[in-house]
Amino acid sequence: MHHIIIIAPVQEARMAQTIDPQALPDRRKFLIFGVMAFGQFMALIDIQIVAASLNEVRAGLSASSDEISWVQTAYLMAELVMIPFAAFLAQAVSTRWLFALSAGLFTLASALCGLAWSIESMIAFRALQGFIGGAMVPTVFATGFAMFTGKQRAMIPAILGMVSVLAPTLGPTLGGWITDAMGWRWIFYVNILPGAVVATLSLLFIRVDQSNLSMLKRIDWVHLIAMAIFLGGLEYVLEEGPRNDWFQDHAIATGAWLSFVALLLFLERSFRSENPIVNLSPFRKPTFVFACVFNLVIGFGIYSATYLVPVFLGSVRGYNASEIGTTVFIAGVVQMLGVPIAAGLSQRLDPRIMITFGLSLFAAGLWLFSFMTPEWGFHALLWPQAVRSFAIMLCIVPSVNLALAGFEGPELRYASGLFNLMRNLGGAIGIALVNTWLQDNARLHMLRLGEALGVAGRTGSELIENLAAYASSYTPDRAEALLMAQGVAGHIVQRQAMTLAFNDVFRVMAYLFLAALVLVPFCRRPKVG
Repeated sequence: MHHIIIIAPVQEARMAQTIDPQALPDRRKFLIFGVMAFGQFMALIDIQIVAASLNEVRAGLSASSDEISWVQTAYLMAELVMIPFAAFLAQAVSTRWLFALSAGLFTLASALCGLAWSIESMIAFRALQGFIGGAMVPTVFATGFAMFTGKQRAMIPAILGMVSVLAPTLGPTLGGWITDAMGWRWIFYVNILPGAVVATLSLLFIRVDQSNLSMLKRIDWVHLIAMAIFLGGLEYVLEEGPRNDWFQDHAIATGAWLSFVALLLFLERSFRSENPIVNLSPFRKPTFVFACVFNLVIGFGIYSATYLVPVFLGSVRGYNASEIGTTVFIAGVVQMLGVPIAAGLSQRLDPRIMITFGLSLFAAGLWLFSFMTPEWGFHALLWPQAVRSFAIMLCIVPSVNLALAGFEGPELRYASGLFNLMRNLGGAIGIALVNTWLQDNARLHMLRLGEALGVAGRTGSELIENLAAYASSYTPDRAEALLMAQGVAGHIVQRQAMTLAFNDVFRVMAYLFLAALVLVPFCRRPKVG
């Protein structure tokens, strides 16, 4: 009896400390969610904020073309490893401390990137930045679903979906503007103040769960290292493959082999470890599996299309960073307009119907891109971008609901990490494949156009003669005028071949989205939270 009297108050105190995130006042919930969503935006925008400033960074650090690509690759490799690991860390140290540490250390890593003195130090600091920032991405999804129910929960995937797409889209434009105005180091320094604010507010207000520090003593290091080699190696192969002829390159072939072996070890530890780093139990639910496939395809389409349009404008139209930013700005506007519409529809429509419409509309938007000509600019790209951008929210919102609605507690965190991992993997696979398709199709169209001009020799000769006659007004030398004409004709053929290659890639992507519709009838409608 004496022991019972002593233990009971302790048990009652522990029970009193248990936090129910759904019982928090609405104002507190929205504050927590707002802080975490901004942290996620900060982490995601840094993926691409360097893209428009790589030449300046390369010059500032005296790096080679091969070395500078690692500024992006290192970030993406490290982030990919952290996303599924974040669920384990959130349980071990609590969401409050994980998010605060992630935001604080991300800010420190950003400052170190700005202070980088060599390409080696920059790559190391970018890897640190990506690894730390990756914790914020899945944590906010899981926390949002844990705090809100009903109509309020319907806004979570819409808002976070917009953040997930808008941040990488705005990154290059914002990075280019900051670099032009203040220098490339400031694309990292701008994170310091907002990062410090997010870290401070996280410590002050986030109280949604308790820590379990004993988990840190039971980390399966083999599982963690296998996951890091598998995901890091996969990202390396996907990033470097298109630039280095894939498996013809020894380093890429070695990376692929190590990644495959690590995958086997990762799966073995996932099923047999007593304390797995990543719990794969969410994959027991078929609807979660299908939702992950949808997210893989959605990530493929979002990141690839977001990548292809600026590349087309830069390589075919010759636009500068400012003109590209102005042209693609409409995509962000339409995405924001689609958020309340998608959230409202998610309350009225079966998510299976909604994602069917979303995938179909996304495919239609991609199909509209497949009719481009070398003269397409802002006005011609307006409707294809608008259709595709509006469809993004109609894809993301139902896919998140299908994936996460049936989970609670720790399993919700693991499901969020795995689900977000699929979108990032889809983006990495997509960019790698479209780069390869673009190069191969451009070469093929160049050959076909060359053959066509050879067969219709008279037409080709007339074109050269007309251009030479025009060039003769600038130079009296006939041979020089002929060389100028041939150069102009070659440029025209190259632009046309590149445009046809872009059209082919967009058409294949549209087919991919239509193929994903086959999975919709196999999904079950999730229970309303």
